[in-house]
Amino acid sequence: MTPPLWQKDPSTEPTTDDWVHRFTVGDDYEWDRRLLPYDVQASRAHAWGLHRIDVLSDDEWSRIGEALEALIDAFEAGEVTVTPEDEDCHTVIERFVTEHAGEAGKKLHTGRSRNDQVLAALRLYLRDALATIGTQTATLTGALCDLAERHPDVLMPGYTHLQRAMPSTVALWALGYAETLAADLDALRHARCHINVSPLGSAAGYGVPVLDLPREAVADRLGFRDVQTHATAVQMARGKHELGVAHACTQVGASCNRLASDLVLFTTAEFDFVDLPPEHCTGSSIMPQKQNPDVLELVRAYHHRLTAEMQSLATGPANLPGGYHRDLQFTKAAVMRSVQMTTDVLAALTEVVRGASFNPKQTQAACTPDLLATQRALEQVAEGVPFRDAYQQAAAEDTAGPIEPAALLRVYDTDGTPGHERPDLVRDQIAAHRDWIETT
Repeated sequence: MTPPLWQKDPSTEPTTDDWVHRFTVGDDYEWDRRLLPYDVQASRAHAWGLHRIDVLSDDEWSRIGEALEALIDAFEAGEVTVTPEDEDCHTVIERFVTEHAGEAGKKLHTGRSRNDQVLAALRLYLRDALATIGTQTATLTGALCDLAERHPDVLMPGYTHLQRAMPSTVALWALGYAETLAADLDALRHARCHINVSPLGSAAGYGVPVLDLPREAVADRLGFRDVQTHATAVQMARGKHELGVAHACTQVGASCNRLASDLVLFTTAEFDFVDLPPEHCTGSSIMPQKQNPDVLELVRAYHHRLTAEMQSLATGPANLPGGYHRDLQFTKAAVMRSVQMTTDVLAALTEVVRGASFNPKQTQAACTPDLLATQRALEQVAEGVPFRDAYQQAAAEDTAGPIEPAALLRVYDTDGTPGHERPDLVRDQIAAHRDWIETT
């Protein structure tokens, strides 16, 4: 086993039982594989700070920089990874740098702990991951706007309690979800801003004696917006910062959950509102006629897993005294799982929405005359009849005959109602986030 960083004499065999190592490491090394490039990025900035305060000479700073570059090359080539024996990516980095930079490598850990080291790497990772999720959310929102524009003035029932309620349109349905997802971008932006603070210099949670580390300069070099000033605040924030990210991911997951639920319902033979491409569906091993919307069902289910990860982040750190505790190790995997699931859900759902096609004959045939009851009541209100009287009269009327789409749409005047959909306004909402996501 690779000697852990905390082993007092690396020349001796580890004193910890193998089962203790396996138990404490768990699957942490797998997540650290994703964090290694970010840990290298933060290590380079930390070394720069050490050079700035003369802990590292020019030559040592250069040698460490070259070793870190070589590590990234080796990692990307698959020649270096993080194994269970390594314990974490921090061990891999320090061992590699020491092997390639000699004595200078032994100075890299000066003034830091794995506590602030892992948080710096994790926050850099989450900053990128949230930008990716933001871009994916904007892409799905744009796909829903496209779907609305592909189905202009196509009537469809609006439902309450799963009962036909009032007239709606395919475009209004699609843009309702589009606007909801556009609003979720605000939660993602806030979470990204919140975690974008540097923990470096807090070390194990109580600061670094003797050395006056250039915390602000290192933070600026890494693109952090600020530094957590009090060293004790860093570990107190552990779990809370991750909870904010998981909450934003769960907000997106909730929107995707209900969108997927609608589409699953609309693809049933009983509705027959939506057709999905066969390549986005699966089949039955026994029933040859089946085409199953498994992708949408899993999108729907992932929301509950996102909620579970968020709950673990909300409860895991609870009742812990101040400072670091090994319990907090689980916060890393929980938030990284949340990010991965959200990324997968958005990628899958975007493809389904792009391929989905509504059946106008079926949606308009489902718009029966009883859906006009509210319209008839309000027409009497416009003539001076009190609403409750008009309501009762409309309820007593017999309804018959088909709905004429153009005539129905003419009775609406307000933006965001049938026939007055505004995909352009939703696209404007997306564009307002172009400073931190990619938009088209």
